[in-house]
Amino acid sequence: MTRTRAASGWLAALAVAAAVAWGAGFFWFVQIAARRAEPPPPHADGIVALTGGAGRVELALHLLSENHADRLLLSGIGGGTELTTLGRRAGVDTPALAARITLGRDAASTRGNAAETAAWAAQNRIGSLIVVTASWHMPRAMAELRRALPDVRLFPMPVQPQPGAEADHAPGVKLEIQEFTKFLLAVSGLSAWLPHREAPAAPHPGSGSEA
Repeated sequence: MTRTRAASGWLAALAVAAAVAWGAGFFWFVQIAARRAEPPPPHADGIVALTGGAGRVELALHLLSENHADRLLLSGIGGGTELTTLGRRAGVDTPALAARITLGRDAASTRGNAAETAAWAAQNRIGSLIVVTASWHMPRAMAELRRALPDVRLFPMPVQPQPGAEADHAPGVKLEIQEFTKFLLAVSGLSAWLPHREAPAAPHPGSGSEA
């Protein structure tokens, strides 16, 4: 009986410790996700926007138009989306930039974004990269990209929440908890064991294509 009580006590203590550790980690994650971005570097070899939410493509196109980088990959673009349509939404003259932009249509997940970006970066000899995605998505995106691009310097440029903005900009607690869980999987490497959502990727044509 005494041993059973002792074992129960240890299990309860472990459960409390795990809960405290998870809570502390979640608090850290929320603070990191909400942190204001540093100004982008004067110039990088490339920009990648991990598409799927408001403001990401627009910010990336404006950074390219301001010559913060030589090339841009829009990773995870839907199959029917055209560059001219994206340019109109962003208020950017994309025909003048088309030769420097690649539309990546293979990625269907953050891990897929990282793989697609790594293939594009190798083809275009990218040594430094500005990363654009939602602020709440940035920690996980950076974890996956660092694993896929260990020799590339990464500069996070999160799309920050705005007053009255869409849910992509201002996530609720439920989305933050889900994203923190996915972040833990990415950092631990366990995300590599999850089922792939992408079809086998084909090599990207050069910049300016819509592959």
